[in-house]
Amino acid sequence: MPNIQQPTIPSIDQLRIAVIGLGYVGLPLARLFSTRYPTIGYDSDKKRADALMQGHDSTLEVEDSLLQEALNRGFRCTSCLDDIRDCNFYVVAVPSPVDENNRPDLRPLREASESVGQVVSAGDTVVYESTVYPGVTEEECLPVIEKVSGLRFNRDFFAGYSPERINPGDKEHTVEKIKKVTSGSTPEIAELVDRVYRSVLVNGTHKAPSIRVAEASKIIENAQRDVNIAFMNELAKIFNAMGIDTHDVLEAASSKWNFIRLSPGLVGGHCISVDPYYLIQKAQVYGVLPRVMFAARRLNDGMGDYVANQTIKTMNLKGIRVKDARILILGITFKENCPDIRNTKIVDIYHTLKEYTSDITVFDPWADPRRVEEAYGIRIRHTGLESLHGRFDAVILGVAHEAFQGVDVRKFLQNPSEGVVYDVKGVLPKDAVDARL
Repeated sequence: MPNIQQPTIPSIDQLRIAVIGLGYVGLPLARLFSTRYPTIGYDSDKKRADALMQGHDSTLEVEDSLLQEALNRGFRCTSCLDDIRDCNFYVVAVPSPVDENNRPDLRPLREASESVGQVVSAGDTVVYESTVYPGVTEEECLPVIEKVSGLRFNRDFFAGYSPERINPGDKEHTVEKIKKVTSGSTPEIAELVDRVYRSVLVNGTHKAPSIRVAEASKIIENAQRDVNIAFMNELAKIFNAMGIDTHDVLEAASSKWNFIRLSPGLVGGHCISVDPYYLIQKAQVYGVLPRVMFAARRLNDGMGDYVANQTIKTMNLKGIRVKDARILILGITFKENCPDIRNTKIVDIYHTLKEYTSDITVFDPWADPRRVEEAYGIRIRHTGLESLHGRFDAVILGVAHEAFQGVDVRKFLQNPSEGVVYDVKGVLPKDAVDARL
């Protein structure tokens, strides 16, 4: 057999990093890497790359001052694949969504892998951050790189996996403060990947024994929260039917030292409401029916419709005609104090109420009206909150933005003593609301 010469793996001081995908995960990571290594961010969306080069991140995950500082330091964003050809450490941070039937949609990952395959060279390392079920990196992504590049995995190029833990809108648990799980396709690469991440993280890393273990660790982080919140939502349904305030129950139960305090709510966004479907689908391939996760997903996916129907029930009990009623929904992003509208369950509330009335106003100071209309066909308002006083029969507080804190929501009602206020988040004064989740 011919003697195949092993490629030289660059040392940590020789790394030139490229981050593929500059969204909620990729951009903060690329900015952080740029504090230590020559770094280029690549995104196939030219408008996104160009806007970042102007020093503004529309997701608001990276402050303009930090982005501008990185650009001044030499950090670049591009939509030209050739610009990252000279890099030798590639990090893929693209979305991992589900399709309309909640089946894993690996197209963004495959397309990103094709892009990497066009520029990767012998000795390079490719690290994936996207949330996936165990096996996707090695079984789905790396064969694409092999096919496009003509290189052999673990002979010519190498791989790692370090699952993202970005929490959109969270200014406390920012990327540099997150403890990251790392892994590699060989012991040498596992150590290299771990050292690279450890060199920019305040709280260090946890090196997993394999890529599959690292993939599995990420998927259960979000599945666990999904199941726990589903339990709280089920309790809310039970106690609401009994006429008991769920938040009062949780307050009392929390007096026990080992009670885990969570709250009921809408589960949207691109992580908790999506990622469990990846493990559900893969489990069934192995002949295991994940009943708990599947039930949790069904329950949480139905909470928007439940909130709308509870609002309607409360209106009926107060003698308010639901047909053609004027309703105000405060908030449409999937969580407070961030512009992220991906998979927001406020939309489910809106569509259920739309069956009874077309006079629905949605107000959100954080959401981009153009993006909301493009994504959901809903026109929203994001300025002039005070002008809405005295106009509505019912108000639903859907998102606990700081802008809504301290606001007397009953002022939005045409008749403050007879109208309905429904508090999804349980943050309004108890005497100001007629019902809450």
